[in-house]
Amino acid sequence: MAELTTIARPYAKAAFEYALGAQDVSEWASMLDFVAQAVSNDDVANIISNPSLSAEQKGEVLLKISEGQITDKVENFIKLLARNHRLQALPAIKGRFEVLKADYDKAVDVDVTSATALSDDQLQRLTEKLTAKLGRKVNIQTQVDSSMIGGLIIKAGDMVIDGSVRGKLNKLSETLRA
Repeated sequence: MAELTTIARPYAKAAFEYALGAQDVSEWASMLDFVAQAVSNDDVANIISNPSLSAEQKGEVLLKISEGQITDKVENFIKLLARNHRLQALPAIKGRFEVLKADYDKAVDVDVTSATALSDDQLQRLTEKLTAKLGRKVNIQTQVDSSMIGGLIIKAGDMVIDGSVRGKLNKLSETLRA
């Protein structure tokens, strides 16, 4: 079977374009998140991968779980995925949908790892600088790694800024060897 991200791309794009046209992007994002979490549940995943069940039966199980949590349009989307044997791609579809939503919203999620917790003032200044550098609204998630000597490691999509002391020492070491 093709990789799930490859399978997910056209479904996520179609769902996003529909949600955008209906001005329901945030609602679709939360509903896709709900069904993606349901599909990620071990019991539901076992049902979806059960070869003795028809595609329609698998879809009905997911729809029963999602009852009251999704709109008719998302229900139709799930039925389409079930017919095409693509329910297992829902987490990847949700992930790709979120990427499209972030691009549309001109936002980016940034993971910041530091040796110690950042103060509110430091977070504010970092947010301002990253917003200016990336040209997008920045949503920062912080984590503390006590094994770091100092500095920050910033990850935004496929961009990584290693401003850690260890990273700088490694760069210096490479420069001295060259």
